[in-house]
Amino acid sequence: MAYNDYLGAVPRSGLLALCGILASSCPLWAQFETRLSGPTLQTPNSVIVGDFNRDGNADMAIAAPEGGKLSVFLGNGNGTFDAAVNYGAGTNPGFVVTASFRDNRDLDLAVANGQIGGNNIAVLLGNGNGTFVSAQFYNAPGLVNGIAVGDFNSDGKPDLASISYVDAGIPRASVFLGNGDGTFQPAINTQTSATPVALAVGDFNGDGKLDLAVAENNVGSSQVEILLGNGDGTFRAGSTLAIGPLISSIAAADLRNDGKQDLVAAASEGIGVYVMLGNGDGTFQNPVAYPDPGAFWVTTADLNGDKKLDLAVANFGGPLVAGAAVLLGNGDGTFQPAAFYPIGKIARSIAVGDFNNDTMPDLVVPDWDHGDFVELLNTGVASFSPTNPVSFATQLVGTTSAARAVTLTNTGATALTISSMQTSGPFTTKSSCGSSVAAGAKCQLNVTFSPTSQGEKSGLITLHDSASSKPQVIELNGIATVAEVQPGSLNFGTQQVGTKSAPQPVTLTNTGSTAMSITQITVYELNYTDFLETNNCPSSLPARSSCTINVTFTPVKKGARTATLYITDSGGGSPQKASLSGVGEQ
Repeated sequence: MAYNDYLGAVPRSGLLALCGILASSCPLWAQFETRLSGPTLQTPNSVIVGDFNRDGNADMAIAAPEGGKLSVFLGNGNGTFDAAVNYGAGTNPGFVVTASFRDNRDLDLAVANGQIGGNNIAVLLGNGNGTFVSAQFYNAPGLVNGIAVGDFNSDGKPDLASISYVDAGIPRASVFLGNGDGTFQPAINTQTSATPVALAVGDFNGDGKLDLAVAENNVGSSQVEILLGNGDGTFRAGSTLAIGPLISSIAAADLRNDGKQDLVAAASEGIGVYVMLGNGDGTFQNPVAYPDPGAFWVTTADLNGDKKLDLAVANFGGPLVAGAAVLLGNGDGTFQPAAFYPIGKIARSIAVGDFNNDTMPDLVVPDWDHGDFVELLNTGVASFSPTNPVSFATQLVGTTSAARAVTLTNTGATALTISSMQTSGPFTTKSSCGSSVAAGAKCQLNVTFSPTSQGEKSGLITLHDSASSKPQVIELNGIATVAEVQPGSLNFGTQQVGTKSAPQPVTLTNTGSTAMSITQITVYELNYTDFLETNNCPSSLPARSSCTINVTFTPVKKGARTATLYITDSGGGSPQKASLSGVGEQ
């Protein structure tokens, strides 16, 4: 969701006015760091940002089809959120928007029930304190696959637009005219040319009446159909523009600041992001593609404070592509290459808001696969690498890990001053940064992990610097264990196929002060039948004692053979592992 006062997002007007006054010193923002994650309902699909309790802090609402609920998270203004409060929102809430439907400044919510099951729009009216009344439902002509807000009959009252399909095979766009009191009139339906998957609202022909851009998927191809508004909630057919396969999201914005509405689409199986510049008469120039594999959802906002709209994209996919991508705008409708910020999960939506009240726009991405959200804070000119939390391998209690490096780069035009740096948890930081980092210069933070007790550990590096009015925070995590495995790998060298090697020992030691339970010792992975283990380990290994696991290698085929010895125990960081390797020879 882009910044938009009408839709109830955190406004950027004050932020941009400040940059206009201080143009010479306005920071170059848009370096994002994963700083927070939190649980949601399963399969969170869509997120919206707004100030639901009118306390000046950005809040968010997340729709989850599988849970049939809408989760509301109230922000604390420091980048954290209260635990979610869940509201019933129909059988399959997939998309959510916000606006004040009663013109009382209290934000309300509207939820599209789509994706197999539920043919309606749920409206939840806000109480102004962050809570919402029970949903009221409005029938749609089919499975609702998208929702937007706009004043389609120019009466000053917000209306709702949706897209739906599977109504005797007829795809449709619908408008629910608002009465101004939080209720809506029955749907006014307009047939679309193909299956609609996303929609955007804008005045594309400059006649003062809102139009719809409907992204539609055909077999193996996609298109954008423009429905021109008549000013009464009905539409007439406009232009159609072919685009790459499988569009999943579309957004409208004035990318060139020329008064003409442009379009941006994300295509999860196409090149990535497609930009269509508007001609101002309801037609558009041919799409220009920007590579971003897995692009699923796109929104617009000024992310780096230069008064030019940028693109924020949620990338759906496996760990290689899942996360957020940012394409900085040049102000002429073109964009710089995507900068990628991984979250390692499945991203289907993205929203923008200032979650820590430092006047810099941040990002939030729901994670469909793991049932949580990931927050990426904008660190301004203080650019960190890596951008994700620093994670340590399992570490033995009472020992210190090798150092992990975090590089800090000052991307600004003046020196970055650092007033303080603290590290919490069982972690230690040594810094080469000092109190000042010159423009364009780099320094390094070397972090070590020294656990004193077993289990999962977390901590933070907190920097107070001139890049932001709020601290920069680097998240740290690691797992501590009292189960010591020596050696961590066994190499059996070359062994005749079908013959057994001499045994090699692995020693398991309980370095803790209490007994450690052992529930399983096994060899697994691809060539597990080539390796055999025997052991004298008891089910409960006393404190500060050891047992032995003997492994033999009997290759069943020639060539490299590998497997892993797994030890399941209560020592922390289970299972413990030792890698096994050898070469079979005829």
